[in-house]
Amino acid sequence: PYRYKCPMKVHVQLDYFYICQCQYGVVIYAPTGPLNRDYDDVRRIRDAAKAAIIRTYKAGRRRPLLILPSKSPFPHSFESGVLGALSAAYVPLELREARPEQARYIDELGVFVRNENEKSLIGFLAAIESGRLVCRDIGGSDPERMAPPNAAIYVQNAFKDTPVKVDIISDVEIIEKDYPLFAAVNRCSKTVPRHNGRIVYLEYNGEGTPDETLLLVGKGVTMDTGGADLKVGGSMRGMHRDKCGAATVAGFFQILARYRPKNIRVLGGLALVRNSIGTDCYVCDEIITSRAGVRVRVVNTDAEGRMAMCDVLCRMKELAQKEVNPHIMTIATLTGHAIIAVGTSYSCVLDNGPAKKVQSAQRLQSAGDDVGDPLEISTLRREDYDFVGPETVYEDVRQCNELPSSRTPRGHQFPAAFMLRASGLDK
Repeated sequence: PYRYKCPMKVHVQLDYFYICQCQYGVVIYAPTGPLNRDYDDVRRIRDAAKAAIIRTYKAGRRRPLLILPSKSPFPHSFESGVLGALSAAYVPLELREARPEQARYIDELGVFVRNENEKSLIGFLAAIESGRLVCRDIGGSDPERMAPPNAAIYVQNAFKDTPVKVDIISDVEIIEKDYPLFAAVNRCSKTVPRHNGRIVYLEYNGEGTPDETLLLVGKGVTMDTGGADLKVGGSMRGMHRDKCGAATVAGFFQILARYRPKNIRVLGGLALVRNSIGTDCYVCDEIITSRAGVRVRVVNTDAEGRMAMCDVLCRMKELAQKEVNPHIMTIATLTGHAIIAVGTSYSCVLDNGPAKKVQSAQRLQSAGDDVGDPLEISTLRREDYDFVGPETVYEDVRQCNELPSSRTPRGHQFPAAFMLRASGLDK
């Protein structure tokens, strides 16, 4: 560390930032607030670092040096603080493309490290941030820029000349034959070439013999109109972000491509589709047989995410039977009920029986708490399976009910039960 002596004085006070002018530049002090109460967590470090970087580039400074607290009650405050600072530097893809001269908020982020352990984490954190950039690019871009064909091209370009293999399925006949539930959602959009759905498979094989295999399925609804059960009253606004599950899977693979962990195999499936409304859209009361041979009664076309993912999930189940120590996960912005249940700052995680035995949800929650990305654990109950059971002899399972998930008891739990049954994972 380089130390220098120079006279400093408070130059400007703005909110809780203290901007100090000194001989060599500007010092921005961003307090974390209290850290010792029962409900304080590492996000206070993250938020302060993020706020400091935002204030830095607003002050016209483009090469900040981040200095995090030397002491903290949180073991991973260094990682959380660096990631918070990096998140502030993100410039949306569409802005980078439209205005190249504004493609960066900062030119470089320096990080003050106090020991070899912190120094060794920099490469890992840079890999994580590269994955978050891919995730934000896909998840945040508008429904045309990241329509299914464009999102597939973005993914293909992102993994060019990397260890990640990409396979894109665009043939309508193959999709209708092998992914019938996905095809139902895609039925209306396939007539518009720029909106036609894509199923993208990703594969990463780390060096050495794998100890485990992760199989990830991401919901990639690039625009959700609700379909025939149209979203009204302004509730369609923001539904271009209904693809954040697929964006997360793609981002995770970017981390793998950059960091290249050993002894692990990862397979991913992105279900990229637009839920459009029109003369050929799927409607309630249809019965569609899934890839797993399960007869599904459509009840609400706004429950399209579970439809789009189920056949890809079934494919992952088929692959998992030949893999070493497989773990299957679906990642989705699946229901508004989750926000009602746990708020806007948290995700829900649910285990099926085998995952519960190895405490997958608890491990994810613990890891999230460590780095300031918290999760809340929900539990699948018998009532969830009963809820999606057949109402008539025509179907094996019903996809939903007539109400929005936010007005349905256990509105984020029963969709998981549906996916387990419709994909054949309950067998």
